[in-house]
Amino acid sequence: MTQYVYRFGGGVSDGHGLSKELLGGKGANLDGMASIGLPVPPGFTISTEMCTRYYEEGQAFPDSLRAEVATGLAHIEGITGKSFGDPANPLLVSVRSGARVSMPGMMDTVLNLGLNDATVAGLATTSGDARFAWDSYRRFIQMYSDV
Repeated sequence: MTQYVYRFGGGVSDGHGLSKELLGGKGANLDGMASIGLPVPPGFTISTEMCTRYYEEGQAFPDSLRAEVATGLAHIEGITGKSFGDPANPLLVSVRSGARVSMPGMMDTVLNLGLNDATVAGLATTSGDARFAWDSYRRFIQMYSDV
């Protein structure tokens, strides 16, 4: 089975110095920093091979990708102690697009993925700042709708 998800951070570097041809520029740089022990937030990269396959197969992805993404998400949850979708202690993630070649201004980013009507209350409680939580939720909705 082909691997499409590569974790980084928290002492893990699945990419083992793989090139930006496979991980994209951002993914390769984050994995590279993690591999030399620099403190990077935990995360994962979906390979450029998956993007190519997605378009070759009529904008569909294999079922195995769901399991790989779940493993990547579990990696982040294990390090942060937060859970994606948990209303009491929500894990919020950033989704950043990347490519084999630099494309400044052409790629999209969505911050605070994981906020919804239930998790925003948990963020307000854990941060101690309801205004911050609701403003983050508002900005998430704006970013998501733009993308």
